[in-house]
Amino acid sequence: MKTGKLLVAGALPFTLSAGLAQAKIPVPPMDDAAKAKAEETKVKAADAAKKETEQLAKAQDRVVERYKKGQGKSGKPAPAVKGAKPAAAPAKE
Repeated sequence: MKTGKLLVAGALPFTLSAGLAQAKIPVPPMDDAAKAKAEETKVKAADAAKKETEQLAKAQDRVVERYKKGQGKSGKPAPAVKGAKPAAAPAKE
């Protein structure tokens, strides 16, 4: 019994200090130079994302063109989707 109390008494400070060690430190306020650098970084990231999007679109276009060329040579139509119903003709008024 004495060992259990001693163990609990020894573990208690470590348990309580763990919460303090995980406390968040407040972020210091940004000065003008840091704000300008953050804005520049944000602009660069947006520009990089735009470039990546354009490159992806170009790559997708190349793949579509290559696919269409391959389908034209073999004379095969594009494979039909199973279970799809044909589109209904538009109603005449």
